[in-house]
Amino acid sequence: MESDAAAIEKRIRSDSFEVLGWLNDLAQGDFGGRALVLVGNAGPAMFRRFATERDPAHDQLDDWTRDVLTPLAGQLGARAVFPFDTPHPPFLTWARAAGAGNASPLGMNIHAQFGLWHAYRAAFIFDEAIEVQSANNTASPCDTCTGKPCLATCPVGAFSIGGYDVAACAAHLSSPKGERCRTEGCMARNSCPVAREYFYSPEQTRFHMVAFMKARGVEPETIG
Repeated sequence: MESDAAAIEKRIRSDSFEVLGWLNDLAQGDFGGRALVLVGNAGPAMFRRFATERDPAHDQLDDWTRDVLTPLAGQLGARAVFPFDTPHPPFLTWARAAGAGNASPLGMNIHAQFGLWHAYRAAFIFDEAIEVQSANNTASPCDTCTGKPCLATCPVGAFSIGGYDVAACAAHLSSPKGERCRTEGCMARNSCPVAREYFYSPEQTRFHMVAFMKARGVEPETIG
């Protein structure tokens, strides 16, 4: 017989999402719950569903995520909160507490199983604790990565141990020399050797790159 946790994970995966971590020791008042599951995408499955149900060129992924995951949470006896809610729920704090990832040299969260190819889309909060059989993996794959190719691949050296040079990245993306980054995605991220089996599809990579560039003021007509 499946445990509650196993049944919840199976149901979430059947909807093209992934369970990224569990947390059972929520403090009183932390959104009023006792247990939390981090729900997101890992690899290309979620985007394939999104592109089937909506037009990625015009529809917002956040809106679709809310439309899909709010009723799913209700069916599982939970309530959903989202990274884009206001005030913003502490997803990275939850992730660290759940052992669901570590900061990579690029500043992005890196997951022991899914590498850089995942994102948090919601948290399902339950009123009761849920027994989880497998412990979360807290080890960072970056600790044993030799060479750190992510820090050596960016064509303008925007990433370093000291941080992320947003201005240099945006200027490169706006220039003719940035065409490969615009069309194929961040070269530094793409160079990460962890969890290559979860690499995003070209369509998904481009979708996220367009959103990233728009957020940083790169004009849409320069994309592509």
